[in-house]
Amino acid sequence: MSISPDPRSGQIAAAISNEVVGVLRRQTGRGPTISKTTISEDLVVCVLADTLTVGERTLVDGGHAQSVVDTRRLYQAVIRPALTAAVETHTGRTVIAVLSDNHIDPDTAIEAFILEPRDRGV
Repeated sequence: MSISPDPRSGQIAAAISNEVVGVLRRQTGRGPTISKTTISEDLVVCVLADTLTVGERTLVDGGHAQSVVDTRRLYQAVIRPALTAAVETHTGRTVIAVLSDNHIDPDTAIEAFILEPRDRGV
């Protein structure tokens, strides 16, 4: 038995992408220019690109990439409640775990949200 995808999942994914970019923009001063969200059963994944601020790029160029990654992880921890709320609002489901990470070259980041499983019945 397969589960039919929600016909609105594309709209939901776009809304989540827009909200994630907005939260990052408000909190870091600049949001990513590329964001793609994928929804698959109990998983929502946002892949972001072109995320670094001018100041962060300056630090990377000066050999401080690890400091930028560490600071980005702090941002992610602080904004996790806002990101979780966005996913829960748009999916109507509870987020039970959030995983975040950053990569400097190429400039990408990921926000992954694990949703509470639905009762799939038998």
